[in-house]
Amino acid sequence: MVKEKEVELIGQILVNPKQSLKARFRALFTLRNLGGPAAIEWISRAFEDDSALLKHELAYCLGQMQDERAIPVLIDVLQNTCQEPMVRHEAGEALGAIGNPKVLDILKQYSEDPVVEVAETCQLAVKRLEWFQEHKANSTVNPYCSVDPAPPAEEKDVGKLRLALLDESRPLFERYQAMFALRNTGGETAVLALADGLQAGSALFRHEIAFVLGQMQQEASIPQLMASLENVAENPMVRHECAEALGSIAKESCLTTLEAFAKDEERVVRESCEVALDMYDYENSTDFQYADSLSKLKAFS
Repeated sequence: MVKEKEVELIGQILVNPKQSLKARFRALFTLRNLGGPAAIEWISRAFEDDSALLKHELAYCLGQMQDERAIPVLIDVLQNTCQEPMVRHEAGEALGAIGNPKVLDILKQYSEDPVVEVAETCQLAVKRLEWFQEHKANSTVNPYCSVDPAPPAEEKDVGKLRLALLDESRPLFERYQAMFALRNTGGETAVLALADGLQAGSALFRHEIAFVLGQMQQEASIPQLMASLENVAENPMVRHECAEALGSIAKESCLTTLEAFAKDEERVVRESCEVALDMYDYENSTDFQYADSLSKLKAFS
């Protein structure tokens, strides 16, 4: 049983800008795993931080927790045009992930946001909520245990899924469905099909492709992820996700690139490389879990 004081101590690590970013990320994911109102309260407090990367990850975790008590703070973040686009986008996605149809009206409103990444995210979130209403299902088979912006397509043929994924004339929701079907299918052919999506027109789409490749942790996608990270003309939201994917894949060939771009001019890219290097260390260690703030507290208590 986790004590309230332990949650508080982990929360204090999260909201403390003097702590290293890697310690704050590990605290965040520990709170996500613990769940409950106190964890949500601490995560919500951290939206006052000046790191777009951290705030983006706060919104992601609140969505993954699927706790309706997080809805008010996520709506506030989505509506706050002073927040960075990647933060507002993630708040919109999180509202869709929680799955309560009562947020449909607000998501429909922001489906016309002037920031294209925010608008596309809210359009996807609306489609997700409507799909689950229509199909009367709360979940679909997902080997990665994540709450995704779209359910996987029923199609199993990798070639057909690749065509759907890359077809810019199709609705974005259908292309996302192809994306998650390819991820769930797995294998090098599926990985390479997904990696082709890093050349797609939508930055939001490219960013999700990078996230999915990070989940799959397949070496075959390293060259394409590196190319996007190294491309300074690429949207920082995409470059950040490519960096974190390389940290998750955690092969030695990723290390030099992550170390080099930890000095990038874009703050979100620098910080993503810092977090990715910590993930690289974790993946190449014997540590039991990444979200280890609670075990560290108990070790020092």
